[in-house]
Amino acid sequence: MNKITQLFKIKYPIIQGGMIWNSGYKLASAVSNAGGLGLIGAGSMYPEVFREHVQKCKRATTKPFGVNVPMLYPNIEEIMNIIVEEGVKIVFTSAGNPKTWTPFLKEKGITVVHVVSSVKFALKAQEAGVDAVVAEGFEAGGHNGREESTTFTLIPMVQQELSVPLIAAGGIATGKGMLAAMILGADGVQMGSRFAASVESSAHPNFKETILKVKDGDTFVTLKELAPVRLIKNKFFNDVMELYSKCPTTDDLKEILGRARAKRGMFEGDLEEGELEIGQVAGLIHSIQPVHEIVNEVMREFNAEKGRIRALEFGN
Repeated sequence: MNKITQLFKIKYPIIQGGMIWNSGYKLASAVSNAGGLGLIGAGSMYPEVFREHVQKCKRATTKPFGVNVPMLYPNIEEIMNIIVEEGVKIVFTSAGNPKTWTPFLKEKGITVVHVVSSVKFALKAQEAGVDAVVAEGFEAGGHNGREESTTFTLIPMVQQELSVPLIAAGGIATGKGMLAAMILGADGVQMGSRFAASVESSAHPNFKETILKVKDGDTFVTLKELAPVRLIKNKFFNDVMELYSKCPTTDDLKEILGRARAKRGMFEGDLEEGELEIGQVAGLIHSIQPVHEIVNEVMREFNAEKGRIRALEFGN
C-alpha cells in the first residue's frame, strides 16, 4: 500500500497545496471528495474566518482534510487552539522551525507534515517528529526556499536521507509529473498551481484567467531579501525590478511591498498592482476545471504513462 494514502486514509496520493487566498473550504472539500487530501490555507485567514472554514469543510466532506499553517502567522497560537478545538486531524506546517509546534500537535493526536526546501531542513523536520515531509522545488509558486534546488534534484537527495514518507511539490500539475516525482522517490505529490486554476479555488476570476496565459519565462523569483516569492511578471513586478536597479535597502523593499499585495492580486483581482503568485508549471495549465475533473485527469494520465514506461525496454 502507498505510504501517503495509508497515512492520510485517502484514495490517491495527491495533496492540494494550502495556498493563501486560493484554498478555502470549497477547494479543500472538493479535493478530499475527489479522493485526494484537501488543505485549508490558514495563512490568509483571521482566526474567526479560519474557524468558519474548518466548520464548513467538515459539513462539505466526510473524507479526511487538513490545514496548512505558515508558522510566521501572527496569530498562530489562536490558530493552533482552533485546530485542536475543531478536531482537525492533519496539519501541514511551513515557514518556520518544526520543533516549535510539532510536539504540541502530536500530543493531541494530530498528523503533522512539514514543508522544506532542502535535505538539511528535511532532516530537521524528521528529528522534530513529523509524520511526513513535503520537499518543494524552486519552480513552485508563492514563497520559496533560498536554496534554489529544483524538484528533480531535491526529491532524490531528500529520499536517500529520509525514513518518513516524502511528498514532492513544485512543478507538478499532471499525471506525467506525478509519475516522474514518484519514480524519483516521492511517495505522493502536492499540487498548488493546478488547483489554483480550478472552479472551486477562492481566487479571483481575473487571476485564474491570467494563470492560463502564463508561458515559460513569465514567472520570476524576487524579493529574496524579505522572503523569496515567485510571481507573474506584471506592473508591480516591474516596479520592484526598477527599484532593484537603484540598489534598494530592505526598508525600501518593504515599503514598495506594503500590505496585502497578495490579497489584492489573487483574491481581489488587481492584475497590475497585486502580487500574482504561481508556479512555473502554469505554462501547462490551459483551462479552469472542476476539481474532480482535474484529479481524474491526473490519475488517468498517471496510469497511462505508467503502462508506457513498463513497455520501454533497451539493450539486452
